Amino acid sequence: MKLRLALFLMAIFAAVSGCAERGVIAERPVSTENDTYRLDTGDKLRIVVFGQAELSGDFTVDSSGAVSMPLMPPIQARGLTTDEFEDVVAVQLSNTLLRNPNVSVQVTEFRPFFILGEVQRAGQYPYVNGMTVQSAVAVAGGFTYRADEDRVKITRNRGDHIVEIGVDSTAPVLPGDTILVRERYF
Repeated sequence: MKLRLALFLMAIFAAVSGCAERGVIAERPVSTENDTYRLDTGDKLRIVVFGQAELSGDFTVDSSGAVSMPLMPPIQARGLTTDEFEDVVAVQLSNTLLRNPNVSVQVTEFRPFFILGEVQRAGQYPYVNGMTVQSAVAVAGGFTYRADEDRVKITRNRGDHIVEIGVDSTAPVLPGDTILVRERYF
């Protein structure tokens, strides 16, 4: 009888300690230093070609990852930084319309992020600069009573591949991220 009780208590202790270890998926927050912002579908841009008001304006990166400007064929933006995209636009303009164009590109509205799982209102939400998992959950109405607040996964597009990262609530969220809040078992 004592042996059974000891085995039972050991099993409970192992399960509880296993849950504690499993609770934090990543011991450090996701680093954003390698996550230089890259343009993608849904980003809204303000492109200014100095001295050329008819070529300047607000544009959206379309589903193919390109931006359509007046008098120009669509220009691929997906995967480029704003500086790289400025250079591409300047080269395209100098090849077709202008000599030495001066181009400026700014992101006026970032693509949305998505949140799924054990939150009150799962869905698509506008991105706000400096957002963390905790603030994203707050935007979605908070955790449900079944949520495992320590087991959150972010799916992120890193150019030519998609990565899944286990994070805690202080991890940064980037535009286009999909956040999954898992269900707890106990």
